[in-house]
Amino acid sequence: MAQIPSAAMLREYSVDLHIHSCLSPCASLDLSPRKIIEQAKSAGLDIIAVTDHNTARNVEVVMRVGERAGVKVIPGMEVQTREEIHLLALFPDWPATAAWEEEVNRFLPDVKNDPEMLGDQPIVDEEGNILRFEERLLLNSIALPLGEVKRRVEQKGGLTIPAHFDWGPFSLITQLGLIPENLQFEALEVSRKRKISTPGGSPDVPLSIPRIASSDAHQLEDIGRARTIFLLEDASLPELRLAFRGEGGRRVDKIIGVGVF
Repeated sequence: MAQIPSAAMLREYSVDLHIHSCLSPCASLDLSPRKIIEQAKSAGLDIIAVTDHNTARNVEVVMRVGERAGVKVIPGMEVQTREEIHLLALFPDWPATAAWEEEVNRFLPDVKNDPEMLGDQPIVDEEGNILRFEERLLLNSIALPLGEVKRRVEQKGGLTIPAHFDWGPFSLITQLGLIPENLQFEALEVSRKRKISTPGGSPDVPLSIPRIASSDAHQLEDIGRARTIFLLEDASLPELRLAFRGEGGRRVDKIIGVGVF
């Protein structure tokens, strides 16, 4: 029988699960792997997730830099579904993330990026030196609906969290006007740009669904500006999943930085 950790075995982790690298065309070119990790450490973060738009091609190198620096990097992606909803897809390891990237590539429209209009999409090394450019436009919807994206991510051991679900374009509430009951999301990301003092958003969204806050950093200085404090045994995706479910003493403790931008 698995032993349930005592309270003494659990500790607080400061977590930001929505950070872009320079590969996202809307993000600063300063967001190199090394600088992301340096800023995360400076901000006091224990766990981060790198979630570029419809790609994970800069994620593995950030994971390597983070491992050396003592910052846990959860591999992920910010997927844009067919309904134009932004969804954070988080994975337990790099192989699962790479397998998901292959699927996304098959469903991403073959539309060429216009760097002058939308920004560059550089794939980089640890220091931010450009190895090559992603030529397909990443700011686009893949040809899979919300429920199918969630199902396929979970098949690979991942979990999905609607990004900035309560505010702005590409949010779940804006696009659908509700949280589909049949999808049973484990958490919802509150937009840090909402000027509210308590977790939540739309009052008709069930409070039983845990809320998290993340920076959605597109600039280096934004990393950690909004974050979530978790009570966990260790820094891993399985522990985050237990916290969302309130199991074994793990929990989402509080969110910080909502309304600060």
